[in-house]
Amino acid sequence: MNASSSRSVLLVISGSIAACKSPDILRLLKMADIQTRCVLTQGGAKFVTPSTLQTLSDSPVAMDLFPSHETESTMQHITLARWADLVLVCPASAHLLARMAHGLADDLASTLLLATTAPIIAVPAMNTHMWEHPATQHNVTTLKQRGVHIVPPAYGFMACGETGFGRMPEPSVIVDEVLTFFRTQKQKTGPLAGVKVLVTAGPTHEPLDPIRYIANRSSGKQGYAIAEAFADQGALVTLVSGPVTIPPPAGVRVILCETARDMHKAVMTTCPYDIAICTAAVADWRPETQENQKIKKPDTPKTNTSAPYSLTLVENPDILAELSHPSPLRPRLVIGFAAETENLIPHAQAKLHRKGCDWLIANDVSPAHQVMGGDHNKIFLLSRHDNKIEAWDTLPKTDIACRLVHHVLTCESAWRSSSK
Repeated sequence: MNASSSRSVLLVISGSIAACKSPDILRLLKMADIQTRCVLTQGGAKFVTPSTLQTLSDSPVAMDLFPSHETESTMQHITLARWADLVLVCPASAHLLARMAHGLADDLASTLLLATTAPIIAVPAMNTHMWEHPATQHNVTTLKQRGVHIVPPAYGFMACGETGFGRMPEPSVIVDEVLTFFRTQKQKTGPLAGVKVLVTAGPTHEPLDPIRYIANRSSGKQGYAIAEAFADQGALVTLVSGPVTIPPPAGVRVILCETARDMHKAVMTTCPYDIAICTAAVADWRPETQENQKIKKPDTPKTNTSAPYSLTLVENPDILAELSHPSPLRPRLVIGFAAETENLIPHAQAKLHRKGCDWLIANDVSPAHQVMGGDHNKIFLLSRHDNKIEAWDTLPKTDIACRLVHHVLTCESAWRSSSK
């Protein structure tokens, strides 16, 4: 299932040196499976070539209001304006912002910006003093009042040698704005609109002392991919995440935590949910006590008769079992994960019935499979109610996430109509 293949963005690139970042934006939009076409102003063409944009967008680049070639439409400002689900003006120079604010229409970019009925996101980029000038601020205020979403410039060192506000945000930040827009729209119209989904992800860290902890190798990639896939279908997603190095998904509520007890509290205090997907590799045990200072070796050399350092562990809360237990707050669908290194199916079946969840996703995380920290996964989907086991092929974790959402939608009548 491809949740995002219908999303289309018209990228308008104006005359700012930040236009040199346009190829990076196009790459990220393509990775997010967003169709993109480019409109390049004469100023923008001083910093990035049409051939580069055409190669990355897989579409011709529009530049002229009145094309010189007979094969090109003289109504591009209308056809492009109607094609786009979203118009992204990035970078938006001071000059183009002024023309937008005053309704001028003397080239292709400004004309289609008047003709479009699609939402507009503008990303200003210019010298600090140009950005702070009252004329620019007045134009920005006018555009905001008309419904244009302005992504404010970042603070930093600029090509002119000055430092301040005016620098274009990084491409990843801009693409997150685009993804947030589409996911917010899906919350109104998507197949999972109004459905509250919990996803737990990543490891937990259980401290021994201020600098050491017990942990596991979970990267959080599968859980984060699942959170994004559900958001793409319009779900209201809360992602409760242990310590990972992955940036937060756009358009998703993220609660960061460290320990199993932190994660348990974050989950239980944000209930109820309609669906819970527990991908987090929660530590089963934690040290009974946490030392306030770094644990030191003995000052005297260790001898064969020296007593070894001992560590007493106590059990952590069982988040999956508690969510699965019958109660008024139980989600209608609870999906657990089982990471095993041997006897995968028998151990997964035992966990499925022990925890009481509806589905359990089992995967082999032994080192040979490189699942922990990797980008691919091979899973088995077990169902408690009909005792079915489905084997899925090895796929990128993003594809696993999309397929799981499709499976949830396929079985929608079962969990939507069930009573808690």
